Amino acid sequence: MGSPSHSSVIVVGAGISGISAAKVLAENGVKDLVILDASDRIGGRIRKEKFGGVSVELGAGWIVGVGGKESNPIWELATEFGLRTCFADYTNVRYNISDRSGKIFPREIAADSYKKAVESAIRKFRNQEDVGGGDNGSNSKTDSPSTPLELAIDFILHDFEMAEAVPLCTFRDLGESEFSVADERGFDYLLYKMAEDFLFTSEGKILDSRLKLNQVVREILHWERGVRVITEDGCVYEADYVIVSVSIGVLQSDIVAFTPLLPGWKLEAIQKCEIMVYTKIFLKFPYQFWPTGPGKEFFVYAHERRGYYTFWQQMENIYPGSNILSVTLTNGESKRVEAQADEDTLREAMEVLRDMFGPNIPDAIHILVPRWWNNRFQRGSYSNHPIISNTQLVHDIKAPVGGIFFTGEHTSDRFSGYVHGAYLAGIDSSKELLEEMRKRQIPLF
Repeated sequence: MGSPSHSSVIVVGAGISGISAAKVLAENGVKDLVILDASDRIGGRIRKEKFGGVSVELGAGWIVGVGGKESNPIWELATEFGLRTCFADYTNVRYNISDRSGKIFPREIAADSYKKAVESAIRKFRNQEDVGGGDNGSNSKTDSPSTPLELAIDFILHDFEMAEAVPLCTFRDLGESEFSVADERGFDYLLYKMAEDFLFTSEGKILDSRLKLNQVVREILHWERGVRVITEDGCVYEADYVIVSVSIGVLQSDIVAFTPLLPGWKLEAIQKCEIMVYTKIFLKFPYQFWPTGPGKEFFVYAHERRGYYTFWQQMENIYPGSNILSVTLTNGESKRVEAQADEDTLREAMEVLRDMFGPNIPDAIHILVPRWWNNRFQRGSYSNHPIISNTQLVHDIKAPVGGIFFTGEHTSDRFSGYVHGAYLAGIDSSKELLEEMRKRQIPLF
């Protein structure tokens, strides 16, 4: 066996952060880079799958933050490459909340409950600001949601980060509009178009030998003047630098070992970052039995268990004539459903739908349950930084250690958790690395 090939930079992970980082490096003369990804495709947590005759987005499926004072770079890319999108109209969500008997809560009751929940969220946010942080979930007994309606509204406000509840940079700076990706080519089409600029492609496929798929990185050895990356199947890659763009969930797991160990401050910051699990379950039916039209895209199920098959979307705007519904679960419910058989999930979902639409609706003919938590290459959906940003925490998560640079949505101080945050983080990390290479006078070609 010969000595391992040497390159200037290895990028671990071919999600949007890894691809945007590699693109900036290539544009600045770093041609001898290698991109390693554990799966058989690029995209990371942007992933489509054929279901019910259409391409559904299992992971990121929205472009969030459009129409504000700053332009969303993902919206710019989608416009440039002609990605089909649909405006996601959330304005009527609070008026489409059904109880377990199928009755829709009266508009004035739903509106009042929603208003109180928003005011409570704003109060909590201001209290946290006053004390300089603290527990993201702390609230007084009087503020705690308890009825099925309150629990449902709490879920759509906090697990969907509605713009009016907390001043997130995405909504404040980029805009309050959201668009669903509705393109048969998939959200990941944007990544292929980005990759075309610096990798050899033909007929929609990346054929460049610098992109190496099915390479599961298990160890990163680092010393003062270089790095060595070892994969599960025994491949060895050496470089001057490595950019690690795996998810925060993977960093928290033991799949990648760092030798020597990362310093304590780095490990502590990684472990402190909360990971959100977000599961979009898709159900295909023989025919449509739910209402459609303006204001009917989303509907909500109010149950005494928070997040129990709460948030539904009919996919008629995105996939006309597809007869597909989607329901979103998060965190504990996501993990519970991932651990059970799909037929049990289908049974639970059908019981909920029959509560809302009556006993005579047809059975779903297909179900698709993504498993982000149990996927060892993802270990969750996105980072969930506290509302009050701990700037030191974000700084430490992003900070390089010797020749190891870190990127990903979890390293974005303004837009963590979002596709545009991941994209911009890749650009920022590569620029930081280029600056370091110039300081060390490493040739950029």
